Order: sequence, then C-alpha cells, then structure tokens
Amino acid sequence: MTDYQFQTAVPQAAPPRNGLGTAGFVLGLIGLLVSPVPFVGVVAWPLVIVGLILSLVGLGRVRKGRATNKGLSIAGIILSVLGLVVSIVWVVVIGQVISDVKDQSAQQHTIVYEVGGDAKAVDIQYTTFDEHAVTTDGQDATTLPWTKTVQAKGLLSGGQLTASTDAQGGTVTCKVSVDGKVTKTATASGPLAMAICSGF
Repeated sequence: MTDYQFQTAVPQAAPPRNGLGTAGFVLGLIGLLVSPVPFVGVVAWPLVIVGLILSLVGLGRVRKGRATNKGLSIAGIILSVLGLVVSIVWVVVIGQVISDVKDQSAQQHTIVYEVGGDAKAVDIQYTTFDEHAVTTDGQDATTLPWTKTVQAKGLLSGGQLTASTDAQGGTVTCKVSVDGKVTKTATASGPLAMAICSGF
C-alpha cells in the first residue's frame, strides 16, 4: 500500500473575514473627507457615527479571533473619531455665527448726519441702509450747521450723505457719526460743489 493512500485531505480553514471593520473604515474615511465641507458636512454625522460603531464591532471580532483585519478596524475608529470631532467643531462654529447674527439684528444704531460751512444755500441728501429698510430724504438748508439723527436697527450696511452748494458757492462740510463715532468727513468749496460722505 502506498503512502498517499493513508493521507487524508485536510480542508483548508477559510480565512477570517471582517466585513464590519472594513465597512466602518470606509464610512469613517468618507465621513472625515466630507465633514470639513461647509453645509455638505452635515451628512458626515451619521457616516462617522455608524463608521465608529462598525469599526468597534469589527475590532471586537478581531479580539475574539473571528477576523484578522485589526489594522483596518483601528484605522476606521481613528477616522470616525476625527470626522466626529470636525463635525462637532462645525456645529459650534455655526451656532456661534447664528448667535452673532441674532445679536446684530437686535442692535440699535444712532446715525448723526451733520453739514456745516459758510455756504448760503445747500442741497442735502442722505440715505441709510440697514437690514430692515432704506431711509432716504432730501432737503434744502439756508442756515448752517444742519443736523439730522436717524435710528437704524440691526446690521448696518452703509449709507451716504451729500451736501451741495448752489451757484453762489461757498464751503460745505459733511460729517457722519455712527453710535457716537465719526466715520466719514468731507469738504467741498466753490459754486455747485458737492461734499460726499459715503460707505460708512
């Protein structure tokens, strides 16, 4: 009897697999890549959380000897945690921005328009832009100095004050103050001259 007749075929054991750990790694990687993108990063929350859970389960399978891809499971955990941290930072930043916008919307601003000089007749125009309305008005002044106070609510996006002399000429000066701080001044002299204070 030959030797090969006594040998029995021993079936090869299937290599342990860890689909959960691999899936956790893939989800953690995608979540980390997506998490820093503004607005799109919102979808990173479920990806990194599910990726973290799957990676932890995969690591548990490795420890029980039912899987071999320990490195991939650990990488999935690290990527998922990093993605989760980035997502949390985004929530904090967005929350702070929303809070700041609400605070600015509640603010009240006092704008003081002033025109001075020695011109005898001055045409005055002023415009205020805030987040609620645009205030525009115009009037003629025969005596200087001239002052107008305007209340603006919320985010102040600018405005303009112009003061123009007539054909008789003279000197005219414009000044704009916002909440007690002078933001713009300008002076013009001569016939039909115009002082412009804009962009405050």
